[in-house]
Amino acid sequence: MVGLAGCGGGAGAGAGTLRVPGEGGRRVTVEVLNASGRSGLARSGVRVLRQAGIDVVSFGNAPAAVGTLDSTRIVVRRPAAAVGDQVRRALGVGRVIVEADTAKLLDASVFLGADFAPRLQFHP
Repeated sequence: MVGLAGCGGGAGAGAGTLRVPGEGGRRVTVEVLNASGRSGLARSGVRVLRQAGIDVVSFGNAPAAVGTLDSTRIVVRRPAAAVGDQVRRALGVGRVIVEADTAKLLDASVFLGADFAPRLQFHP
């Protein structure tokens, strides 16, 4: 009993403030790749998307072949209703492109460009 109270196991303050991936609908899965040339941007993108309830399955740097991007690209891999728009709303930027790729086991690839400026909520 004491262990649960100390871990916040109940429905106390803060319950329901963050969305759970897949809650209230189909789970959207994405990968986040930094193509901006700025260090650490992929991790910030992960936080923004997870706060919006999007399931990020991997993140890192974009392949060298992609190069440095000025603007964010959201590449939809499995055409599903409004996946690209949902990701774009969460990020606040991005151009949606549909390039079906059934070999990738995710809904979209996010290539963060220099235009992405994360708006993160910080906890005290």
